[in-house]
Amino acid sequence: MERVVHSHWRDKIHQLTEHRLFITIVMVSIFINAIIVGLETFPELYQSYSSWFYTADRLLLWIFTVEILLRIIGARPFYSFFTSPWNWFDFLIVFAGHVFVGAHFVTVLRVLRVLRVLRTITVMPALRRLVDALLLTIPALGNILLLMSIIFYIYAVMGTLLFQNIAPHQFGNIFLSLLTLFQVVTLESWATGVMWPIFEHSPWSWIYFVSFVLVGTFVIFNLFVGVIVNNVEKANEMETQELKKNKQEEANEPANPNVSPKDLQELRKEIQELKELMIRKQ
Repeated sequence: MERVVHSHWRDKIHQLTEHRLFITIVMVSIFINAIIVGLETFPELYQSYSSWFYTADRLLLWIFTVEILLRIIGARPFYSFFTSPWNWFDFLIVFAGHVFVGAHFVTVLRVLRVLRVLRTITVMPALRRLVDALLLTIPALGNILLLMSIIFYIYAVMGTLLFQNIAPHQFGNIFLSLLTLFQVVTLESWATGVMWPIFEHSPWSWIYFVSFVLVGTFVIFNLFVGVIVNNVEKANEMETQELKKNKQEEANEPANPNVSPKDLQELRKEIQELKELMIRKQ
């Protein structure tokens, strides 16, 4: 009986942590924490209201602590909470806020307050799917990064050999050339700041820059976008399949979770005996 009551309370707590109002309160607390961290960057404001900032930070920390404890208690079984990397991230961020308390860890505490804003990802499923998709792209991006590195290296060597004397501050050596090419590939003032000054001394230099922009920006970057979009679709499919699986498991469970399979078997046996008894009387 005690086990049934305990399970009932854990189910109630689990429903509470999944309730929209509970999630909204956590989200609002995270946003308030983000605003407080931003206000702390103003030295005069922070020094004038340091006690208020400290009180607000302690209050928010305990709100997050209660949230984590409720999620652990409501997990079925409780250790399943730690099977998710996102839950580990939440737990460590909150736990570290209690560990690094003291004057010697002021900088660490401020960094942790900023990291709490990242908990928005764990609360919002859409952001979590996006981050999961980005993590899935890491292995696939290896070949693209290798191809981009080869193209950058070739153009950097060519640029150093061709424009070293014309623009030594941009193509003086291979490291400066790589940095300049990074500016070009981002399309940040690549024409006015890089190409046109060199074009005045070398009219054919436009071939070098235009070809690099076409290959580096419009080809390589589109490969990045294609891989990311593909993995976003995969992440959505994986989550859809997981939701279907959970629904099927819930559908296969008995209507009353407090009734054991043994009790169901005995109940079926009694029903069968009643049917046989009724047939005999007829």
